[in-house]
Amino acid sequence: QVHLVETGGGLVQAGGSLRLSCAASERTFSSYAMGWFRQAPGKERDLVAAIFWSTGNTYYADSVKGRFTVSRDNAKNTVYLQMNSLKPEDTAVYYCAAKGSRKYYGDFMRGYEYDYWGQGTQVTVSS
Repeated sequence: QVHLVETGGGLVQAGGSLRLSCAASERTFSSYAMGWFRQAPGKERDLVAAIFWSTGNTYYADSVKGRFTVSRDNAKNTVYLQMNSLKPEDTAVYYCAAKGSRKYYGDFMRGYEYDYWGQGTQVTVSS
């Protein structure tokens, strides 16, 4: 069983920055990708960013491109999400998730394809 623990959430004013961390209990694995998702009240959980362990390639949702940066530290089994120029609409619970292997093209965009999830961390951006 892999455990993921997110830290770094909090309250910040619009235009500010936060860095989220996701520490994995082990070097996941044949881990294929790590994703950052968010869910605002009354809305669906959406993929914000993803990073692929072997290549370091990244993906970003259009809504966060140019503002968020996902990165990894293999030695620490940790993935980060640097969030800059935060907006009130970024307010949500942010989750990290680990996906063990690739099944088909684009599967990393689907939350139900991920194998492990963290508990989530609240990010609130005030206007």
